[in-house]
Amino acid sequence: MHVPDGFINAPVSAAAGVVAAGAVAVSLRGARREQGGTSRSSAAESGGERTAPLAGLVAAFIFAVQMLNFPVAAGTSGHLLGGALAAILVGPYTGVLCVTVVLLMQGILFADGGLTALGVNVLDMGITTTVVAYALFRGLLGVLPRTRRSVTGASFVAALVSVPAAACVFTLIYWIGGTTDIPIGKVFTAMAGVHVLIGIGEAVITALTVGAVIAVRPDLVHGARGLTSSLKLRIDGELVDAPAPAPAQAAPAAARSHRRIWAAGLVTALVLAGFVSYYASSSPDGLEKVAADQGIDKKTEEHAAKDSPLADYGVKDVSDARISGGLAGVIGVAATVVVGSGVFYVVRRRRTPDAPANPTRDTESV
Repeated sequence: MHVPDGFINAPVSAAAGVVAAGAVAVSLRGARREQGGTSRSSAAESGGERTAPLAGLVAAFIFAVQMLNFPVAAGTSGHLLGGALAAILVGPYTGVLCVTVVLLMQGILFADGGLTALGVNVLDMGITTTVVAYALFRGLLGVLPRTRRSVTGASFVAALVSVPAAACVFTLIYWIGGTTDIPIGKVFTAMAGVHVLIGIGEAVITALTVGAVIAVRPDLVHGARGLTSSLKLRIDGELVDAPAPAPAQAAPAAARSHRRIWAAGLVTALVLAGFVSYYASSSPDGLEKVAADQGIDKKTEEHAAKDSPLADYGVKDVSDARISGGLAGVIGVAATVVVGSGVFYVVRRRRTPDAPANPTRDTESV
């Protein structure tokens, strides 16, 4: 659903950029709280130590999976938007930043999504999907039993709804500032219809990913906080709580487990982008198809980065399509994880003025 330059006029694109920039600024502050950067409790600080590296990985994973277009209807494909997945894994504020990093890398390096339309894309693909998905996710968890299965099911529904919600927001933006005179009713019907189907694919990918992480390390999933339970031992036919490991023993084990999760996630992203992406559908995605059918693309402008060595997800001067696309995918994942991790490291380390330089240890239980 990457909006290219020329779909939306300059004033509305600029206004969307201002709104997106404001939302990103708010998300930077919120992400510090999610990652423990402004918390006074040692538990929150520990959570931040886990969340910050995971956030960079989530951005890289979303980049990789967005390369895997899947067929949804005759001549149409779809791909992950990622807002729901990011919000549930690392929190809504951090999730907005994850998708924003992905969109920046795609626009600058791969000429995917217009640079003048960057604000529109962040507002639509990053903010809308994240806010809608996380609000629905939390609402569902409020009425469902607090189980891992409920978290996975709520993830599915939240992701499913977030995609047509983004399609509706695009339609609204196009109604306000579209550069071609197309009946908005036709645009809405076409966008909503195809993106409901794309939402099913988004929901499956999101639920599978969230479920896989919960099965191994539920404490790393922002949306699953509070679901962890103590280990049980059966003694004389009765289940009793196992003694908690001493902090000196638990910390190294948790660190090793976290490194394994991070390494496994990075390898998965590299394989998806570097190898599996070659077999992705070549059909136009939902927005491209609707734009061609309805005439929205009549005033599309050339991308400012069209001469990038990685434009269109291929390495310039590499003739073999499989190698070219694979190398581009690997470079994209590596660049995204480096930039994303750097951003989230700075976010985690930086403190707001109201946070003490040396926070005292909170005695509140967790």
